[in-house]
Amino acid sequence: MSPATILIADDDRAIRTVLSQALGREGHEVRTTGTAAGLWRWIEAGEGDLVITDVIMPDENGLDMIPRIHKLRPHLRVIVMSAQNTLLTALKATESGAFEYLPKPFDLRELATVVTRALSEPRAQAAPAGEDPDAGEEQLPLIGRSPAMQDIYRTLARLMATDLTVTIYGESGTGKELVARALHDYGKRRHGPFVAINMAAIPRELIESELFGHEKGAFTGAGARHAGRFEQAGGGTLFLDEIGDMPLEAQTRLLRVLQDGTYTTIGGRAPIRADVRVVAATHRDLRQLVRQGLFREDLYYRLNVVPIRLPPLRERSEDIPELVRHFVARAEAEGLPGKALTAEAMADLKAYHWPGNVRELENLVQRLSALYSQDVIGRPELRAELAEAPGGAAVSEAPAESLGDAVEHHLREYFLAHQDELPAAGLYDRVLREIERPLIELSLAATRGNQIRAAKLLGLNRNTLRKKIRDLDIHVIRGLK
Repeated sequence: MSPATILIADDDRAIRTVLSQALGREGHEVRTTGTAAGLWRWIEAGEGDLVITDVIMPDENGLDMIPRIHKLRPHLRVIVMSAQNTLLTALKATESGAFEYLPKPFDLRELATVVTRALSEPRAQAAPAGEDPDAGEEQLPLIGRSPAMQDIYRTLARLMATDLTVTIYGESGTGKELVARALHDYGKRRHGPFVAINMAAIPRELIESELFGHEKGAFTGAGARHAGRFEQAGGGTLFLDEIGDMPLEAQTRLLRVLQDGTYTTIGGRAPIRADVRVVAATHRDLRQLVRQGLFREDLYYRLNVVPIRLPPLRERSEDIPELVRHFVARAEAEGLPGKALTAEAMADLKAYHWPGNVRELENLVQRLSALYSQDVIGRPELRAELAEAPGGAAVSEAPAESLGDAVEHHLREYFLAHQDELPAAGLYDRVLREIERPLIELSLAATRGNQIRAAKLLGLNRNTLRKKIRDLDIHVIRGLK
C-alpha cells in the first residue's frame, strides 16, 4: 500500500496530535483541522485520499457531511469516530455511508488496520443504506458502552439494510428479543409487523399450526382457518425465540421454508410465499444439540448465517451504572419515586454475578424504587435484596483467590489423588503445557482475536505467539465465553 494523504477533523487538539503521529509513522501525509468547515475546504479542493472525522464538532455534525462528501467525491472513503458510543450512532454512521465507525477510545493499531482496509479494498460508489429512523436518544433499544456492546452495535448497523437470517445467542435475560426488535425497528422492514413466537411456550403438537397456520377441518377442533405466524409477519420480521426447543418434525418444515421461500398451511395445498426476515434466538448451544441429534445440522447452517452472541451482564459490569440510570428513569416514568445509589451500593452491583442478567437488574431497580422510602439506597438495603435472589448472597467480602492459590489447590488435589503411586517423570513440563494453552486461548479471547494485543498482554513476540498458536492447534475465539 502506497502512502496516502489523510484528512483528520476533530475539535480535540490532543486527539489530532496522536492520530497525526500514529498515521505519520505509517508513512502517510496527515492534515488535521478542528472544524468541519476546514475539512470541507480540502474536500472541495480535491485533496486527500481518506477522511477521518469526529461526529460532534463546533460548526457541524460530522455525520451530516458524509452525504455531501459522497455526492461531490463518490470514491472518497470516510471513517467516523465518536465518543457517543450508542447503537444509534453506529446506525447513523452506517446509514450515512461511512466506511467504518470507531467508538472512542479506540486502539491505534485498530485504527491503522481500518485505514489500511479503507485505502486498499476495491472501491464502489458509496450510498446511504436508507432513511434515518425516527428515533431519539431516549428511545435507545440497547444500553451500554462497553467494548462487547460496541462490537454488537457495529454488527447490527451492518445488518440493518439486509434480510440475512440472524441467530442470537445468550443466557436468559441478556436481551435477545431487544436485539431482534432493534434489527426490525431500524431495518428496511420496520414498516411491517414484528411477530414473535417462543418455541418453549407452545405445546409440541401445536407448533406447526402456530407457525404455518391451518385450514378449516384440517384436524379435530380446526373449526376455522387460522393464519400462522409466517403469514402474520408478512412484510416484516418473524422472531423465533428459543429455537433450540423446536421439535424435529417442525424443524423439517422450517428448513423447507428457509430453502425454498414457500410453505403450505396444515391441510392446505397451495404454496404460500414467505415474505419475512427470520431472526432466531436461543440460550442453548445449537452445535451441541446437533451432535446429540436433537437439532438438524442443515437447519443450523440455514439459521446461523450471522450469529450474534450477547454477553452476560457479569462480562460487561462497566455498563451497570448506565443501565441503572436507565431503569430508574423508566421506573419514574411509571410513577415510582426516583432513587439514587451510593458508591458502595453501586460497587456491590458491579461485583454481583447476575444469574438473571439485565432482566434481574431491571427487576431489582423496580423493587428498590417501590419498597424503600429513602431517596438514596445504600449497601445494607441492596444486600438485603440480593440475599433474597435465587443465587443467594452473591456479594462476598472474601478476597478473590489468586492464580497461585488456584494452581496450588489444583496441584494439591492432584498429588492427593496419586499419593499411592506418583505419576511418571516430566510433570514440570506437562503442567506448563497444560497452563500455556488455556492462557493463550483466553488472552486471545479477551483481546477479541487481536494477536498483536494478545502478544503484548502475554509479553511475547508476535511471531512467537503465532508459532505457539500453530503448534498447539489453538482455535482463536473472538470474545470470552
